[in-house]
Amino acid sequence: MPLVVIQPSYGNPAARRHWRDTLDNVVDFTHTVRAPLLTPSQREQLQGFHPGGSARFWGATGRQDRKMERLSPGDVVLFTGLNHVRGIGEIGALLRNAAFADSMWGADEDNGSWHNVYSLLSFTTVQIPYSEIWDLPGFNAGDNFMGLRILDPEKAATVLDGLGIETQTEARDDDSLQGPVARALRTHTDIVDGEVLRTPSTRYRLEERELIVHRTEAFLVQEYVGFLGVDRPQRLRTPAGITDLHLALPDGSEVVEAKRASSRRFVREALAQLLDYAPHTPQPAIRLSALFPERPADRDLELLHRYGVDCVHRTAPATFERTSAPQETRASMMSLWQQRRHD
Repeated sequence: MPLVVIQPSYGNPAARRHWRDTLDNVVDFTHTVRAPLLTPSQREQLQGFHPGGSARFWGATGRQDRKMERLSPGDVVLFTGLNHVRGIGEIGALLRNAAFADSMWGADEDNGSWHNVYSLLSFTTVQIPYSEIWDLPGFNAGDNFMGLRILDPEKAATVLDGLGIETQTEARDDDSLQGPVARALRTHTDIVDGEVLRTPSTRYRLEERELIVHRTEAFLVQEYVGFLGVDRPQRLRTPAGITDLHLALPDGSEVVEAKRASSRRFVREALAQLLDYAPHTPQPAIRLSALFPERPADRDLELLHRYGVDCVHRTAPATFERTSAPQETRASMMSLWQQRRHD
């Protein structure tokens, strides 16, 4: 699991200049002015992560030395400012080099050089209000995320799951593990050495690529909450993950899972997640609902109903329609939903 870093980066004119210079634009680290400022090992590290010779960069001053020493390639950075997460990136190379940092940003008058420099394997701009993080389990309303902060593992997992951040480093890790297994299964004769299956991520070169932030589900849930007229929507952190929406009902609770599309793949994902979440609700789950931007195909609707799960889909802006599972099916499934788990 990657670490997640809250990095203030847009709250004042100087930070916005830095953003413009090294996040809005890439920096050529092979340039005749900058290349001599790097040690041979730093040049090799940067070239390994960014074969094209350029990258986006950010940095931290000496006050953050100890925190920066905890970070590794693949960790996720939330760049914040003006009450929003404004960008999300994955860390690539990490180096401590005042001269190189000063060539990009100059030194801070009070705190000195931004010498804890890191490049970004991937970066995408977003506009996520702090309130979306405050709504996640474990976070507090009104927290303005002042100062560089490394989240604890539980909060890191909550943010990645809750904001729909899909890191490409994790995807590459999965591919590196699946390859030997797939080859063995194709041949039906190869025996896969256990050590091969535990190949560490350092054995392959991480290349610059896109980081994916799924926002459709968040927008869909926001619109649905407005349609319901719910003042204080809740999400639950469960051992199975973060629910998209948890609603208190007079005699129990409803769990809602939103998906960005209504194809069979997403219907099956929603069904699996709802059944996984249900036993962990603080009040017994008496309704499970899968939320889609449009109506799924009939066969996929039947799949949801077979397990007592309702389907809710968008029919127009701020308008939704529920297709309920048969009451007898829901009643027969409730004992499974409410079977308490001890995780």
